[in-house]
Amino acid sequence: MAFQTDPSSSNAHSLRNGVLAALGANFTWGFFPILFHFLDGVDPALVVAHRVVWSLLLVGTILLIAGRQAEVVAILRDRRTVLRMLVAAVLLAINWLVYVWAVVNNHVLETSFGYFINPLANVALGMALLGERQNRWQAISIGIGAIALIIQAFGVGGVPWVALTVAVSFALYSYCRKTVKATAASGLFVETLLLTPVAVGYLSYVMLTQGPGLQADPRIFGLLVLTGPATSLSLLLFAYAVQRLRLTTIGMFQYIAPSMQFLLAIFFFGEDLNPVRLLSFGLIWLSLVVFTADSLRRHNPTPLAAAS
Repeated sequence: MAFQTDPSSSNAHSLRNGVLAALGANFTWGFFPILFHFLDGVDPALVVAHRVVWSLLLVGTILLIAGRQAEVVAILRDRRTVLRMLVAAVLLAINWLVYVWAVVNNHVLETSFGYFINPLANVALGMALLGERQNRWQAISIGIGAIALIIQAFGVGGVPWVALTVAVSFALYSYCRKTVKATAASGLFVETLLLTPVAVGYLSYVMLTQGPGLQADPRIFGLLVLTGPATSLSLLLFAYAVQRLRLTTIGMFQYIAPSMQFLLAIFFFGEDLNPVRLLSFGLIWLSLVVFTADSLRRHNPTPLAAAS
């Protein structure tokens, strides 16, 4: 007697796993400031170099165990794909470097603001690079976000370059990855592989000119090693979630990490949230509410709208 699988049960199981993966990825990202805070005193470039090397080793091991080396070979054989991956890798390195520098220099609020405006940066890039047209509510949300960014500049006493760099670099990285046919694991492996010569070169240079320094501390070295798995596993969890959840749902989950970073900045790191900066955050939250509500409306039309 053959047993039949209930499709609804299978879909529910896939949905549940997707939700758990999305939560795992975003909560991991939310706690990143604490990890990098404990690496205070370590050169941010050195942290990123370790992050690259240990990410490469972990993802490479996963691909090897899964027998998916052919995916990597296929990417490396396509010169055009490799060039696009190189651009993506450089953008990712910039994002990592600025983020780590910001955390160790008490600018977590700015990184939080940057990741809050990231969805709006994605929309702006779609308009600028892909010729996408936005509806009225999306335009309103982008306008509110622009006002919030201007007010944030007054709050920090200058151009909020940390927030802008974090948002724009990750938006450009996402755009580059969308143009490349590569799975999450194989793509991340190639990206870190392309960055590895620079990372190893920098680690060697530091070792030869400055000695091991703080890396000789077992606790510090252990945390440096941990940056690899923390980075790789969160990205792989996110990719797993994307395959099982709607993009609108994924977008709402992506507000978890910057919200956690916002709370950590105030209550854990004791950063100053003056009234001007609070106003800028209030406006960016309003912008995201408008943006998300419009996305939900378009993906869940009313029966009357769906029938028309």
